[in-house]
Amino acid sequence: MALVLVGGGARSGKSRWALDRARKRGTRLVYIATAEALDEEMSIRIARHRSERGDEFVTVEAPLDLAGAIRSLACDAVVVDCLTLWLSNTMSMPDKTDETIAAARESTAEVIIVTNEVGSGIVPENALAREFRDRAGRMNQQFAEAADEVYWMVFGQPLRVK
Repeated sequence: MALVLVGGGARSGKSRWALDRARKRGTRLVYIATAEALDEEMSIRIARHRSERGDEFVTVEAPLDLAGAIRSLACDAVVVDCLTLWLSNTMSMPDKTDETIAAARESTAEVIIVTNEVGSGIVPENALAREFRDRAGRMNQQFAEAADEVYWMVFGQPLRVK
């Protein structure tokens, strides 16, 4: 079907927009969560996201094998939230960006991928944070190139880039 990438800064409305778009694509809806509740702040964030999407989405947790999760689905639309958390989880593993893009492109569902723009701020002070920023930038470019549509969220408003 289609691969849609939506990016933006923190709290820009990316997830809300992705969920709303998925709801318009059908009734068999899946939410792939890449986050793991490793601390209280993340637990609160995960709970907030669960309440925002309600019961209409089946939740699949895929902090590591995103391609496998996408390939296993039979649905109308899937929201992947989010790509940069998945990168954070897999930094020490072999790069699976190409495999994940292929899985999304091959899906019969509309795959809506949420990602964060982390390269517009200050230069990170440590080497690992700089490596993450650089890899996230390259990964986002790869997904944007492969996507059928790309949106940039600003103040809750989607700007179509591609």
